[in-house]
Amino acid sequence: MLLMMMSSEYVMKLGEGHAHVVPVTVVFVAVLCLCLVIGHFLRENRWVNESITAILIGCLAGTIILFISKGKSSHILRFDEEVFFIYLLPPIIFNAGFQVKKKQFFHNFFTIMLFGVVGVFISTTIISAGTMWLFPKFGFVGLTTRDYLGIGTIFSSTDTVCTLQVLHQDETPLLYSLVFGEGVVNDATSVVLFNTVQKLDVNRLHGRQAVHILWDFLYLFSTSTALGVSAGLLTAYILKGLYFGRHCTVREIALMVLMAYLSYMLAELLNLSGILTVFFCGIFMSHYAWHNTTESSKITTRYVFATMSFIAETFIFLYVGMDALDIEKWKLSKLRVWTLLVICTILIFLILLGRAAFVFPLSVLSNYANRNASRSSTVIIWWAGLMRGAVSIALAFKEFTHSGVTWDPVNATMVTTTVIVVLFSTISMMQVFGLLTKPLVSCLLPPHDAKIGDLSREPTISKEDMRLPLLSFEESAATNVQRAKDSLSMLLERPVHTIHHYWRRFDDAYMRPIFGGRRSNNSSS
Repeated sequence: MLLMMMSSEYVMKLGEGHAHVVPVTVVFVAVLCLCLVIGHFLRENRWVNESITAILIGCLAGTIILFISKGKSSHILRFDEEVFFIYLLPPIIFNAGFQVKKKQFFHNFFTIMLFGVVGVFISTTIISAGTMWLFPKFGFVGLTTRDYLGIGTIFSSTDTVCTLQVLHQDETPLLYSLVFGEGVVNDATSVVLFNTVQKLDVNRLHGRQAVHILWDFLYLFSTSTALGVSAGLLTAYILKGLYFGRHCTVREIALMVLMAYLSYMLAELLNLSGILTVFFCGIFMSHYAWHNTTESSKITTRYVFATMSFIAETFIFLYVGMDALDIEKWKLSKLRVWTLLVICTILIFLILLGRAAFVFPLSVLSNYANRNASRSSTVIIWWAGLMRGAVSIALAFKEFTHSGVTWDPVNATMVTTTVIVVLFSTISMMQVFGLLTKPLVSCLLPPHDAKIGDLSREPTISKEDMRLPLLSFEESAATNVQRAKDSLSMLLERPVHTIHHYWRRFDDAYMRPIFGGRRSNNSSS
């Protein structure tokens, strides 16, 4: 049904009649099924995962269509970034929040936010400045200041889907949590920053304008997060209070799906970040609402959300493969092949440099805040975030096309370049990453550090220590002051662990009795 809605809208974009909707849908669904079947046979292959399979099948399908159409078109559907953000992205991001291991995610929250938010600003600055300086030197001109800033955000967005298919959560839980968490927050931050750049008056760039950008970003980030949290808590409260499962479990699942989508659309309506909203909505639904459903609904929701996300991801990578052979954009781009390769090389170099510029310095700050953090995994984290994926493609189409169409040679060149960089980073780097992952993990993360993110290895806080921040009116002021000093020293000594532990106590005492869920002492989530 989702595919039929998307296909219908795509076909209407093309101006074709209703009679072509069914054939187009049938062909595309058949290709999707082919991706699933081939991906099943290659599921144990270390070199070719499902994303790469979809890209390669997309390239093959594009070649066949290009041959049948006699060089006029290479894809069945025309990409529309609005359709991507409305239909394809929400289930992917929501499932990421719903399936995330919350204990690991929030325990490493400071590091994840450093990499996913501050890192995007650093990477965007380096890529934007680098392209603004280097592109004209190699004869590629015609881009505006806003375009260069947009390029910085486009290529700062990572793709962790491929990476996580190589890493194993049981073997390296901390590394997996950091890469996964950073990837989701990174995508959300990139989109928020991209939208902020679109509103920027590039003719009046000064220090006050930079402060205004930061303020807009913080406002979007905080309000979008608050909206997602509110939607998740409201869903949990309704499910706990009304207990839909007494009559029909279908209503429970329908409510969760519709509330998640409502939060996303409401955020877009209010000009907020739908990605952040639906991501935190997924986290809080999983943390509270999911525990208020029946056993059958718990199983069903896990698989339904994962299936929707999987189909959307396959759809995107399949289209990327087809679009790589878009003859119209290749003809519009008037640059020589050598110049085009130089531009791609510059972008890949800046991606490497931009990621290194924040991963290594911010790792030092993270290690200071979290004394139990592994100092050996920085190289792996840097390498794991070099791949670019669907969000980069969508932002490039949003910046340089109108409903997937452009007649500007410069814009066509940037879209083509983005597709090439995504293909290269996904296929080539995935191959190298698959080859080097185990040796790197074995070398940089010794066995005693491989599971350093396991919360069972953390220092424990006694019950007496846990009462220190709770001031009492029944005791003397001197006793309360001493407790405050002890609390402060404990926070400075183990800040991340202490904050996380007190949040669990607050959650057990106040949040779970109202919104539902198991006590943290008995929960492995």
